[in-house]
Amino acid sequence: MNQVWPIFKREFAAYFATPLAYVFIVIFLFAMGAFTFYIGHFYENGVADLGVFFAYHPWLYLFLVPAIAMRLWAEERRTGTMELLLTLPAPLWASVLGKYLAAWAFTGVALLLTFPIWITVNYLGSPDNGVILAGYLGSFLMAGAYLAIGTCISATTNNQVIAFVVTVVVCFLFTISGAPLVIDFFRAWAPFTLVSAISSFSFLTHFSAIMAGVIDLRDILFFLSLIALFLAANVVVLDLKKMG
Repeated sequence: MNQVWPIFKREFAAYFATPLAYVFIVIFLFAMGAFTFYIGHFYENGVADLGVFFAYHPWLYLFLVPAIAMRLWAEERRTGTMELLLTLPAPLWASVLGKYLAAWAFTGVALLLTFPIWITVNYLGSPDNGVILAGYLGSFLMAGAYLAIGTCISATTNNQVIAFVVTVVVCFLFTISGAPLVIDFFRAWAPFTLVSAISSFSFLTHFSAIMAGVIDLRDILFFLSLIALFLAANVVVLDLKKMG
């Protein structure tokens, strides 16, 4: 971790060195508030919980997280600084992990800044704060999974727009893979084992379970395993680019 820490600090500080980070946070918080209180009809529902708040996270992350991920490696390749980064004494995996953790931490900061919504629901009623904490944990893990996918895709191109679009498409497929429409389509002709496998990759399925306050180790391991898989793929892609 001694090799990861300097990269993490540099990348994390870089987010706040430009107005881009603050613009993202403002958009993120505005979108969360709008979806919760207006589109989600929080007050009209008359229920003191944050179920409607967390329900919109997968769909907001679907566009906001790829916007963070698209620049991680595509920008390095476009500006020609990737070659410099890859010649640093730190191993390649440390660069990948450091940049990823910095982006994930930045996403976590944006998520933590939604705490006024948590305060609001506690002021209006007596919610189960254990369930809310579980929802925040699930949301953070899901954001990390989206980010790992986007980071890997960003390493394959120097075009940020392409990285963004491809990331959105791939994350969308992971998100809806457990939806009834998708399952019914495969169930009509595919064996049960394949249908179950496709359903098991659904972000919505795993996140919904955690959001309900049921912290199952399998759901936690799903997100962590997916993160590890795409970070490993990220290292492989960069290694191939380095040799090429």
